[in-house]
This record gives sequence, C-alpha cells and structure tokens, in this order.
Amino acid sequence: MKPLVTNEAPDFTATAVMPDNTFNEEFKLSDMRGKHVLLFFYPLDFTFVCPSEILAFDSAVQQFKEKNCEVVGVSVDSQFSHLAWKNTAVNDGGIGQVQFPLVADLDKSISENYGVLFGGAIALRGLYLIDKEGIVRHQVVNDLPLGRSVSEAMRMLDAIQFTEEHGEVCPANWNKGDDAMVPTAEGVAKYLTDHVA
Repeated sequence: MKPLVTNEAPDFTATAVMPDNTFNEEFKLSDMRGKHVLLFFYPLDFTFVCPSEILAFDSAVQQFKEKNCEVVGVSVDSQFSHLAWKNTAVNDGGIGQVQFPLVADLDKSISENYGVLFGGAIALRGLYLIDKEGIVRHQVVNDLPLGRSVSEAMRMLDAIQFTEEHGEVCPANWNKGDDAMVPTAEGVAKYLTDHVA
C-alpha cells in the first residue's frame, strides 16, 4: 500500500444508502468538491467493532458538517445489507438511522484503489481526510480489531483547515486554539523556546 497523502483521492461512482434510506446509484466522491470529506472504510456490516465506530462518527456528524466536512462510510457489503443494518435497532446489533452515506463496494474496487483491501476480501479500517480540492491530506489505517478515534479525526480536520487559512504549521499535539508555528527557522525556534524548553 502506497500512501495517498498529497495525491488526488481516487474517485469512484457507486451505490450508496443515503441518510434518508434511499439508494443513490450514482454516488460520486468528486461531487463533494468544495467540501472536506472524511472517507472511512470498515470491514463488514453486522460485526462488532464497526458499529461502535459508525455510531461514534454519527454522533459527531453535525460537528463535521459545521466544519464543511462530509462523512462517508464504505464497506464491501451491498446497499441492501447496509439498509438492513440501518433498519436494525442498536440494541439488536444494528446501527439505526445514521446520518451519513454508506457506500457499497461490492466489487472491492474502491477498497483496492485506496490500498486497504485485505486478503482480497474485506477492507482494513482506513480513514482519509480529503480537502476541498480533492487532495488526500491525512490517512490512517488500522488493523481489523483496532477502532479509530473520532476526536483525532476531528483534530486533524481542524489542523488541515487551520493551515489552509493561516499558512502556519501545527506542531505535535496541536489542538484548535493552540499556538501554531510560523514555518521558518526563527518561527520554529520561537515556538520551541516558548512551549517546549
């Protein structure tokens, strides 16, 4: 798997189950240009770690939207499986009415193009933050048993948007509202003197 960071996000057109449970058979990633996109892959519907992640992203979906960022989930399941999982109550192993699209990658081409197809069968837990021009700015891939952090994804989105707006760079453990670095030798020296030394 080669890193996609700094490259254009591989485009795709696929069927997605939309927040209102309709099928969009022409769901296209590039139609979201002008917005940031958090694109995440998960192994399979009706499994164990996956609903914890999906529900965590769903609980933060409005916060992402307020930052002009769309959340999109992808797995190798069909749109019918996605819909059945949405129509299953959380206490019965379902995910309920999550409010972001779930893309069906039945032929596994999207997972393959993003470098997360595992054993030719399912996707690893890949997460990609894509900027308004369609460029991948951040990616992380977890092994199957390791759930991702929604707060870290939000932090990275904040960092991307901060650097886009201000041109400064975000040091280790930066959070929204923290000081950043001016990307010069003097700027770095000042930051380190003020914050690390």
